[in-house]
Amino acid sequence: MTLRPQKPRAFRLDEAGLVINEDKASAPVVVEAQPDPYAIAADQTAPEVAIERAETRGILARTFISWSGLFWSALGGLVSLAAGLWIAQLLDQLFARWQALGWIGVALVTVLVLALAVLAGREAFGIFRQRRIAKLHLALEAAHAKDDTRSARKLVADLVTLYAARPETAAARARLLEHSGEIIDGRDLIDIAERELMRGRDAEVAREIAKAAKRASLMTTLSPRAFLDVIFVFANVLRLMRRVAEIYGGRPGLLGLLKLARSVAAHLAITGGMAAGDSLLQQLVGHGIAAKVSARLGEGVLNGLLTTRVGLSAMAVCRPMPFHIDPQPGVKDVAPFLFGNGKD
Repeated sequence: MTLRPQKPRAFRLDEAGLVINEDKASAPVVVEAQPDPYAIAADQTAPEVAIERAETRGILARTFISWSGLFWSALGGLVSLAAGLWIAQLLDQLFARWQALGWIGVALVTVLVLALAVLAGREAFGIFRQRRIAKLHLALEAAHAKDDTRSARKLVADLVTLYAARPETAAARARLLEHSGEIIDGRDLIDIAERELMRGRDAEVAREIAKAAKRASLMTTLSPRAFLDVIFVFANVLRLMRRVAEIYGGRPGLLGLLKLARSVAAHLAITGGMAAGDSLLQQLVGHGIAAKVSARLGEGVLNGLLTTRVGLSAMAVCRPMPFHIDPQPGVKDVAPFLFGNGKD
């Protein structure tokens, strides 16, 4: 089909039948300003960038400008310089006195430095292992809450690796690895891991807590001096915390044990702790019983209760996974003999 070109023609404005829309003709042309998308993106990201920079400055300030850190670093440096200067002077005096004595001193200093390095490595390994257990505890709790199958399988594999050197857990680890390859929900897999690996460890920890409570109660009852009670109970509690950590896979050294003691004290403070006093003894043992027993026996029971509470807090801190299928044991569960019901 061919379109014919139309010829131009003229017409008059006052021609009949011609309608002119005056509103459209007289309407002003409006030019709308379009916003710059790059400017909008910059305005939206500016607060986030400012917040991130502020957080970074805060982290750097906490990392590099810590007065307590500067104090301990300076003190440690001074002590190290003093010890080094004293050892150097001692070696000079030994060499001046007799050359053989000087070489004996050098050998002893070498053994001292080597032993110090080994101890420092053991302490660092113990702290790192305990921190790894704490992170595993939090990660397993989060995976159980979210029912994350992928994370649960990875974390259960880490849990199996944690007890790889325990021959008594070989059968449980084999069953757990077999379940990990099956189609199973993350929450159920974590519950199976708790049943297979933790129940035996929990029972062993409960026995250790009961033994420590018995020792504290008996020693307090038979001790002739109060300060001996304090020393024994303190040593007994430290031994119990170390033993609980070892059962759950930790290997705390001296510094690791102090860090663990701080964590246990914080847990005791959060969970309510235990106040020493006759009123607490009456609440736990029974109203009126504290007035009928001797003072030494009452103190023995109280120290046994305190030791049990510390052991339970250490259990909650050192356990590599939270309690899900089994409830967390209480004082009456691990030390019923302290309540006079005749159970052992």
